[in-house]
Amino acid sequence: MVRSVTTTSRLAAALLAFGLAAGAALAAPTSTKFEPQMEVQGTRLQLNGAGTRYRAIFKVYDMGLYTTKKVTTAAELLALPGAKRLQFTALRELPGTDLGRLFLKGMNDNSPKDRVQRHALASTRLIEVFSGRSKMLPGESFAMEFVPGKGTTFYILGKAQGEPVGDDEFFQMVLKIWVGESPADHLLRDALLGQDKE
Repeated sequence: MVRSVTTTSRLAAALLAFGLAAGAALAAPTSTKFEPQMEVQGTRLQLNGAGTRYRAIFKVYDMGLYTTKKVTTAAELLALPGAKRLQFTALRELPGTDLGRLFLKGMNDNSPKDRVQRHALASTRLIEVFSGRSKMLPGESFAMEFVPGKGTTFYILGKAQGEPVGDDEFFQMVLKIWVGESPADHLLRDALLGQDKE
């Protein structure tokens, strides 16, 4: 009986230590160095926050959110006018079809069905851009950039993938993939909104 209790205690201690280590890893800075500022078609943006997307314990990509001014809540972000940019760096091999499918799922999980249908053409373009590439390799970058009155432009390896699509409402749907009520990763959402600091 004593041996059983001791074994159980050791197992519990090991699991606790693993959990603490995992938590520390999730809170660690991104391996990607995101520039503190960038210019988007004449508008200077600042890095609002950056974090790492995890699936289970595996790193998927680093992500930075650029805005015209600092925001700390999803409501502030969605109400903020002006240009915005989402910058990504792949941390593992990412099949393009998986990216497109997951982005669409994120929009469906966080926006009303009629709104998603209203922006079907822009959503289809998003899927085509990423599904048209067999895979993203570790270290490769991609981005989504919104400019009022012009729409959203998708970039892969710094190169624009066609003309801008959609409007402000469409880009809000894109943002909600990461900051909506059912975000892709809760810890990443907090990091993008600068809520992961002590």
